[in-house]
Amino acid sequence: MKAQPQLTTGSIARNALTLAAPLLASNAGAVVFQILDLSFLSRLGDEPMAAAIIVNQTIWQLLMMLMMGASFGTQSLIARAIGSGNQERANHTAGQALLMALCIATMVALAGTLATPELFALSGARSEFAEHGIPYLSILLLFNIGLVGGMIARGILVGSGDGRTPLIVSMVQFPITLFVEWLLIFGNAGFPKLGIRGVAIGLVTGQIISLAIYATVLARGWSNVTIRPRHIRPQPQIIVEIVRQSWPPALQMLGMVASTFAILRIMRDFAPAIQAAYSIGLRLGMIVPLISFPLVNACATLVGQAVGANKPERARATVSMMIRLHIAVMWPALLLLAVFRRELMATLTADPEVIAIGATYLLFFAASFSLVAIYFVLLRSLQGAGDFIVPMAISLSSTFFVTIPAAYLLSRTELAHLGIWTALLMHNIVTLVATGYWMSKGNWLRRASLV
Repeated sequence: MKAQPQLTTGSIARNALTLAAPLLASNAGAVVFQILDLSFLSRLGDEPMAAAIIVNQTIWQLLMMLMMGASFGTQSLIARAIGSGNQERANHTAGQALLMALCIATMVALAGTLATPELFALSGARSEFAEHGIPYLSILLLFNIGLVGGMIARGILVGSGDGRTPLIVSMVQFPITLFVEWLLIFGNAGFPKLGIRGVAIGLVTGQIISLAIYATVLARGWSNVTIRPRHIRPQPQIIVEIVRQSWPPALQMLGMVASTFAILRIMRDFAPAIQAAYSIGLRLGMIVPLISFPLVNACATLVGQAVGANKPERARATVSMMIRLHIAVMWPALLLLAVFRRELMATLTADPEVIAIGATYLLFFAASFSLVAIYFVLLRSLQGAGDFIVPMAISLSSTFFVTIPAAYLLSRTELAHLGIWTALLMHNIVTLVATGYWMSKGNWLRRASLV
């Protein structure tokens, strides 16, 4: 049965919570999954755990950010098509987006087959991590179709106003992933003991199953978008439009990964405990966006559908309401992260030096994300309305002209690694102020009215 929420009429707060609630529940499951997955990794030892985390935060994150940008562009187009009442346009856009995802996955698998060691070397990880990181990365890249296709499918459904299907998918995906990891990491129930390879196999198994569920929902017409064979026949004009909407957020996301790459390289000459603490802190820090993203993705859909329905005042009111809601949810979560940062680090490592350094990083992270909580609402609102170029330019300028130079220079002072954390905080201040100024000018709504 199709879900048909009226997102362009009625209470904005109710619509936001209706869409965000299942996404929040889905990501709450992802938080539990992250914790359990990390506990499995920690039992393999510090080097395998650090290798997997660095791969996840660099090479694999590179692909994830690329697909997140494509997902944002697709979500925006779907939301505006639904808001304008053009169902067939939404269906065609969905079909072409999945066709594009298949092409990307094929190229990534080929690259992973031919050049995994070279790709791992790009991560900036210490050379002793290679024996663990290369086989882990190889499996992820070869079977990347689950990640690539699943992210696009999720963007399609969220853009159409369906938050329930992603929740159902996560309820299936996470337990299966953990069960396969439990079997293969440790050799339980008579299965071979594969160590870090078992982690990778578990991850790709869950992702491929999730893609199969999404494909079934879209093909059977069980949601607000239905994909028929005619919708996946190549239509260059729609693919060009998807690419046009997707490359700015994809490039913006890649800029974030470039920042992580650069920081890891800056830290290569630091003590191993610093890189280990940063890699663990990064993984723990990813729990916070799992709470944030459902809210801001709901915001993007609400703004996009309001723009498609030619209701600019509703779009503006949505932004204001979502900022208040996001602060109310995120700031208490960040306070808990700051207060219990040592305890969180201690769950993943027994090294007191790593715990101390990681706890300091998490304190800086909590301060930074208190600003990002507002920035994400502004960013996704602009993207939902179809305004991608200026937000991209702001983010990339801050990354390459503020964050990376400041991290390099400050790390060479007495601050050392604290200089890097300071540079990340500076980045978030700059992007928030600049993006807020751009939104206040109102150009995003004037541009959106021409779409």
